[in-house]
Amino acid sequence: MIRVRPLVAVLSAILLLSTVAACGGDGDDEPKNVSAKTAALGTLTPGVIKVAVQPYAPYTSVQGDKIVGLDGDILHHVAEKLGLEVEPQVTDFAGMLAGVQSRRVDITIGGVAWTADRQKEGLFTDPPYYSPPAMAVRGGKTYKTVDDLEGLDLGTVEGYVWVKSIQAVPDAKLHAYPDANGVFDDLGAGRLDVGFLDPLIIIAAQKERPDLSIETQYLTPPTAAQVKAEPAYQYFQPYQTGFYLPKKATKLEQAISEQIDAMYADGEMEKLVEKYGGDPEQFLKPAADVATARRGVDRPEDWTPPSIAQ
Repeated sequence: MIRVRPLVAVLSAILLLSTVAACGGDGDDEPKNVSAKTAALGTLTPGVIKVAVQPYAPYTSVQGDKIVGLDGDILHHVAEKLGLEVEPQVTDFAGMLAGVQSRRVDITIGGVAWTADRQKEGLFTDPPYYSPPAMAVRGGKTYKTVDDLEGLDLGTVEGYVWVKSIQAVPDAKLHAYPDANGVFDDLGAGRLDVGFLDPLIIIAAQKERPDLSIETQYLTPPTAAQVKAEPAYQYFQPYQTGFYLPKKATKLEQAISEQIDAMYADGEMEKLVEKYGGDPEQFLKPAADVATARRGVDRPEDWTPPSIAQ
């Protein structure tokens, strides 16, 4: 009798612990068999990479529980190599940046431009691709330089960096729209001469709306002298994208950057850019200022950006 109650208590405790362990170990939201190498990457949940994205096809969109689009395909390829499951969280662009900076997510992707200010609040990977200055142009017209844009009706989306550039073009008239559809509609109607949008957005519209008779053209970047004379012209230059991570996620950033560099080397990045209609010569060769912008800031002084030309 003296031992009955302690024995019952012990058996009850064992049963309770077994139940808790069973509940905790079989959760559907936790990956199985996470290796020590994958766990060492330091994601919020071992074996899972939580990704903030906005609907921005064909760069990023979510179908079911998978991120699709150029950035989505790149990340899934990287995640597979690193043994990570991808868990998307849909938000807007401001939410993407805030989610990373507050470390509610592990990473955000989708045409995020590297800037000196953003890198102060987070980490950027090596560029998965470079975004050239693309123009949506009504068929039959050709524009090559900033000088060619003078006096034209130029459009873009409200809040995009090209608003400032367009305002700086002599005698040009700015048309700003809530979204890209407005740009395409007015191009088709002849109310616009040129629309400035991310290149894959234009390429997708060419396929989806052939009645508009638009084509993708690439602006010759303004010279250093032109940018010095008119600083707003800097947004007519190519910009480098990056996957954006919390400031403390150094191991994860380094691992992802290594995989991005490998994708340039083995041809995988070129295949993915072509899959979405992009020109590898435009997307995968950095402009001269890419290296200088990051050297001594968030990269070593001898850093060389990835390129298919290497």
